[in-house]
Amino acid sequence: MGKTIAVVNQKGGVGKTTSAVNLAAYLGSKGKKILLIDLDPQGNTTSSYGINKKEVTLSGYDLLIGKCSADSAIKETRFKNVGIIPSNMNLAGAEVELVNEENRVSRLRTALAKIKENYEFIFIDCPPSLGLITVNALVAADTVLIPLQCEYFALEGLSQLMSSLRQVKRLYNPNIDIEGILLTMYDGRLNLTGQVASEIKKYFSRQLYSTVIPRAVRLSESPSYGMPVLYYDPKSKGAMAYGNLADEFIKKNKRG
Repeated sequence: MGKTIAVVNQKGGVGKTTSAVNLAAYLGSKGKKILLIDLDPQGNTTSSYGINKKEVTLSGYDLLIGKCSADSAIKETRFKNVGIIPSNMNLAGAEVELVNEENRVSRLRTALAKIKENYEFIFIDCPPSLGLITVNALVAADTVLIPLQCEYFALEGLSQLMSSLRQVKRLYNPNIDIEGILLTMYDGRLNLTGQVASEIKKYFSRQLYSTVIPRAVRLSESPSYGMPVLYYDPKSKGAMAYGNLADEFIKKNKRG
């Protein structure tokens, strides 16, 4: 049975999509069978894998509202061992449509149950909010991976996210746990970066990845070429950081 991991942070611009896209690609290159689910209406994960959002016929939206099965929404990508359930702008209306539906928070979990055993890891890229789409992801997930930018407000956002996780755990998904906390856009020259890292380590030492993701031009460029950084510039510092993260991720999961 595969493990489902929600990549979540209610704050935008923290490297959430970058982390989902690149960690999935590296794990696929290392022989792991991966499914990536784009649940962000902006569809940046979809674009990062070279898929034209305007040509997407079945998406995460169709899955959530029950118009299709997970199996029929999956598109195989041109990158090793990675399939994707893409996103398009239809997804923006899903929260409104789901509000009065029965079992509205467990739609995704029910849909994924039929395909979970086909993958080693399923990553869900969540929108930058704690609305109904993200709650669906948290209810479906075994664990959450939290990318965190090294800035002051990151700590405040993490506190809010932990509160939401506790609520989901209490009401819907008692087994959900933290996969790991990943420091992104890391710049060791800044005092604030070190202060934020120390503060997080104080409270989450067990969950904090030792790998950090630096600010890197190639990480910003690769989505515009429709490919993860591993395939765009494998020797860049951003690529090597995600390669290290993939190794650490695999080691942690073997231990677990």
